Amino acid sequence: MIQRRKLIQTGAAIALGAPALVGFAQQSVTLKFHTFMSPQSNVWINMHKAWMDKVTADSDGRIKFEAYPAMQLGGSPPQLYDQVKDGVVDVMWTLPGYTPGRFPLVEAFELPFMMNNADATSRALWEYVQTEASEEFRDVHLLAMQVHGPGVIHMRDKQVKTAADLVGSKVRGPTRQITKMLGYLGATPIGMPLPAITDSLSKGVIDGCVIPWEVVPAVKVQELTKFHTEFDPAGGALYTSVFVMAMNKAKYASLPPDLKAVMDKNSGIETSAFLGRTQQGGDTAGRATATKLGNSIYTVTPAEAQEFKRKARLVEVEWVQDMDKRGFKGQQLLDTARKLIAKHGKLVKG
Repeated sequence: MIQRRKLIQTGAAIALGAPALVGFAQQSVTLKFHTFMSPQSNVWINMHKAWMDKVTADSDGRIKFEAYPAMQLGGSPPQLYDQVKDGVVDVMWTLPGYTPGRFPLVEAFELPFMMNNADATSRALWEYVQTEASEEFRDVHLLAMQVHGPGVIHMRDKQVKTAADLVGSKVRGPTRQITKMLGYLGATPIGMPLPAITDSLSKGVIDGCVIPWEVVPAVKVQELTKFHTEFDPAGGALYTSVFVMAMNKAKYASLPPDLKAVMDKNSGIETSAFLGRTQQGGDTAGRATATKLGNSIYTVTPAEAQEFKRKARLVEVEWVQDMDKRGFKGQQLLDTARKLIAKHGKLVKG
């Protein structure tokens, strides 16, 4: 009789506790995703939405997203990192370089003629951040680090074939190192976030800009410029930009273990590579919008690229010196970045 009573009591305890256990196991969450990219862009449709859809599917619908492109939650692109750090949003995607000097270590990947292809270079960037620059992102939970495809010069009124053709032209650059490069090439560099390009070109605030092909349609650069200059891959890519996708640390920590595992599955080196590969994958369609309008496209040969490399090398020299002044080993960091890009480039061909 006593044994039967104990079994009944135990069964009742389990029954009472079961709802709590089931509730924990089935806990769901809705995350706010914020970025500056337009809802029609390749980045938003094929990268951000695709990633969010995969996370939702992998979690059996228990991780959902409120998706906000085009800064719909307010603020400006340079404020996105602090928005996720402070918990205003849960996940964001932006350029660290929109806040000049705040993330100097990852600028190694934005130095002229560093990248090979966006897949391999994004893998290299993720590995570099884990081993050399994790402290720069200690305030957030990193999901991915990536780069875009080779940067292209787009001009309203003149074809750029040599660095001398940039002299006297006001050209938009996205980040500190890239605007420095434009200055050493002879242009008057103007730094501004991507969304400002359309208005600045239409009003003559700038004469041109540097962006990869894939984002050209999103900011109507194929309509606002008539001359484009790309670089033969054999001679190297003029530049690329670094992007970060991150999550609020407290929000990640609040997830139950199984949902953390879903986020972990959709983070890291493979997610970084997916984002970089997909972004560069949009280059062909972006380029086609310019050719369809009859715009002029000039391809700088490897031999012609040597002049650009020579003039732009001062950016690299100054970055190394800046790192040394900050207490880092600048040349060692640069060598590490190059070795990682070369290593992953052998494994992943663009």
